Amino acid sequence: MIRLLLVDDQDLIRRGLCALLSTAPNLEVVGEAENGQEAVTLAATLKPHVVLMDVRMPVMDGVAGTHKICQRFPGIKVLILTTFNDIDYVTRALQAGASGYLLKDTPFEELTQGIHLIHKGYTQIGPGLDTRVLAQPSASELSRDSKTWALLSEREKDILCLIAQGYNNREIAQSLHLAEKTVKNYITNILSQLNLRDRTQLAIAALQSGILENKSTHS
Repeated sequence: MIRLLLVDDQDLIRRGLCALLSTAPNLEVVGEAENGQEAVTLAATLKPHVVLMDVRMPVMDGVAGTHKICQRFPGIKVLILTTFNDIDYVTRALQAGASGYLLKDTPFEELTQGIHLIHKGYTQIGPGLDTRVLAQPSASELSRDSKTWALLSEREKDILCLIAQGYNNREIAQSLHLAEKTVKNYITNILSQLNLRDRTQLAIAALQSGILENKSTHS
C-alpha cells in the first residue's frame, strides 16, 4: 500500500483528491497539509511514501517544502501536482528534489499510474511540459559546453541517455547487458563526477546539457 500525503492550500482540492485516490487500489491517503511547512511536519510523523505537492501556497510554497522534505527524508518521493504550468517554479522544484510533476487536469488513471511509477523510482513529467522545462537554462553549473561531460565514458553516457528516458536500474541493466549492481555503481560514479544529488537532477542536467542530442547524432 502506497501512503500518500496531499499538500494543497485549497480545501476543496484536497477533499476531491482524497475522495478520488481513496478509490484506487493500493493507495492510501494518510494526511493532508495546507502548505509546505505543514507538509514537512506531517512527513516526519506520518512517513508517507509519496507527497503530492502543489506549488503556489502561503507560508511555505511547494518548492521550499519539497527541498526540506527531500533533504530531511530522502526516502520520501515528491510529485508536484499543480494547475500552474509555471516552468520556473516546476524546474526549481525538480532541482530541489521532486521526482516529477503533473498538472491537475491529468486524467485520474494517469495520475495514479504516475504515483505508482514515482514510488518505484521513475521520474514523471507531464506531456507537453517536458520540452518547456528542458528549454530553460539549467540552474546547475553544468552547461552544454562544460568539459565535465567530456570526462564521462561512452558507457556512462549510454546510461545517462536511458536515465533521461525514465529507465530504472533494472531496465538499464537489461538494455545494456550489465548486472544491476554494476549499473548502480556507474550511476553513483556519474553523480559524484557531476556533483549532483540524485537521478532526477541527473536526468534534468543530461537533457539540458545536449549530451543526448550528441549521442543520437553520433550513433
